Amino acid sequence: MDTSYVILGASLAGAKAAEALREEGFDGPVVLVGDEPERPYERPPLSKGYLQGGTEREKIFVHPADWYAGHGVDLRLGTTATAIDLGARTVTLSDGSRIGWAKLLLATGSAPRRIPVPGGDRPEALYLRRVGDSERLRAAFRPGARIVVVGAGWIGLEAAAAARAAGCEVTVLETLELPLLRVLGREVAQVFADLHAAHGVDLRFGVQVSELTAEGVRLGDGTLVPADAVVVGVGISPNTALAEAAGLEVSNGVRTDQHLRTSHPDVFAAGDVANAFHPLYGKPIRVEHWANALNQPKVAAASMLGRDAVYDRVPYFFTDQYDLGMEYTGYAEPGGYDRMVFRGDVAAREFIAFWLAGGRVVAGMNVNVWDVTDPIRDLVRSGREVDAAALTDPGVPLEELAKPL
Repeated sequence: MDTSYVILGASLAGAKAAEALREEGFDGPVVLVGDEPERPYERPPLSKGYLQGGTEREKIFVHPADWYAGHGVDLRLGTTATAIDLGARTVTLSDGSRIGWAKLLLATGSAPRRIPVPGGDRPEALYLRRVGDSERLRAAFRPGARIVVVGAGWIGLEAAAAARAAGCEVTVLETLELPLLRVLGREVAQVFADLHAAHGVDLRFGVQVSELTAEGVRLGDGTLVPADAVVVGVGISPNTALAEAAGLEVSNGVRTDQHLRTSHPDVFAAGDVANAFHPLYGKPIRVEHWANALNQPKVAAASMLGRDAVYDRVPYFFTDQYDLGMEYTGYAEPGGYDRMVFRGDVAAREFIAFWLAGGRVVAGMNVNVWDVTDPIRDLVRSGREVDAAALTDPGVPLEELAKPL
């Protein structure tokens, strides 16, 4: 049997999995396949520091260029995997060649959703997922340029902040009443609306896009919003086509157990594409954020080596927009909480927000308040009921609330 461990997706998750295999002592063949010409890099800078010009290009890469050869990792860039044969244990590549595998890791990530309107594929429509996309946005973000952002999610808002920092005129179009409404709820969503309004962004909520034209974006009511460039941020979809065609279980991503093992015992998944059973929540969850791509691969690598590793980290993500820095710890989906409480000054954008379900903290967000993610994580993990008055009182240390009873 072939002894190769093959990783599909030369992403952060793929690169960290190769690193973890070597750190765990695996000395057999490791093949890392990626369809991009660039070696693996991190994606958060693409909508943050690198987009704004503050992060050097070399800083975005996961490893130095010589790391892969130095660690015996066969890095195949600009190569697309076209098929997985579970019975024959092979992967077919775009050049027609096949790779045999003993264990296979899917780190195929996700892709931006295309806006389903006439003109959605025009060259003025810019999507942000790859380093080349970020560089095209940087070129478009010049002083005085009219930038229209379709979608007020995380990518859309970070792009809007970068465009304003570059001196652009920015309009954000969103179908809902507020940005990030489904993700954060009304109270915190309003914070981000106020933030962008204070920085001169023209926010238009409750609007529908009907067409992208050479002149700009046409709305459902016929209004034309002039644009030199249009940034489309309407979500991402997991890249599951390979897994589905191979016969793996797919549902909102590639389904895995808590060990990141798929429905095939020798195939694993990590990062954006993995819809993994989470012991803390008692159900599968798929998290489209950097921390999963960074941390899941170590568990996947250990599981590939037959060790009893479990992925049970509390989800985490962050954003930086203008002078607002935020960290979010936990998992509060719509309908998954019944109350929100705040500690600090919401109007001044220096606060911690807590999402509660049945008196238990399911998520916390610190905005311009630092060094509190550990106790927030401990609160979430504890599952204990917490007095809401104590949560709002800055005189009560969060560390005390997070201690076991």
